[in-house]
Amino acid sequence: MKLAPILDPNARKPGPKPAQVDLHKVFFIGTSLWLLLGIVCLVLVITGHHLVNALVICICGMIIGILLLIWEHFNRWNYRRLANQRQ
Repeated sequence: MKLAPILDPNARKPGPKPAQVDLHKVFFIGTSLWLLLGIVCLVLVITGHHLVNALVICICGMIIGILLLIWEHFNRWNYRRLANQRQ
């Protein structure tokens, strides 16, 4: 193990360039999966299974996903600008 990068920051290799990502797709797919699982849990709860906790978790996942989509909408320019600066 080399200690030079730990002791001397100038001896470190440069970090990798940030990847350009589309968070809208990621958040939308995740929220869609929570919605699908929520529908499945709702059907199971209606048919008499005791999955109320799972249904609440799915609803929380959908709420968080919607909030992340809103955040992404307002901050898209910022995170894309930061990724383009380092390339």
